Amino acid sequence: MSVPKSQEDVAAKQPGIKFFPNYFLRELMGWAVALAVLAALASLFPWELGKEADPFAPAPAGIKPEWYFLFMFQTLKYLPASIAGIEGELVGLFGFAIAGLLWFFWPVVDKKLPEGSRHTINIAAGVVALAFIALMSYLGYFGS
Repeated sequence: MSVPKSQEDVAAKQPGIKFFPNYFLRELMGWAVALAVLAALASLFPWELGKEADPFAPAPAGIKPEWYFLFMFQTLKYLPASIAGIEGELVGLFGFAIAGLLWFFWPVVDKKLPEGSRHTINIAAGVVALAFIALMSYLGYFGS
């Protein structure tokens, strides 16, 4: 049985809800209420993560950073407490910052080097840096 033309026209012309702003705002209100309930539950019944950390307590014995920071950690351990009136750790951090900046700007520095010595300087700098990183990482893992 076919639907008369007039009923199809009536179904097609029925007003629906517009996506924006009506449907969007209705959904936004639902999400805001759900987020408010979640925030209220989180503040009233917080989940305990464990014993509260003491920021002034010394680090546990034998603690080591991740492998990619181990050479920096080991280097800072070997620096003295004071170098020329400045804290040794601060000197080490500035040294690593300068090395990182030099590595970042090396293409600019490399263009200003004489043509014949570029290759040997690049290889020598890379070998020295890798040897330093490997030695400090080895001492961090297997040293005292």
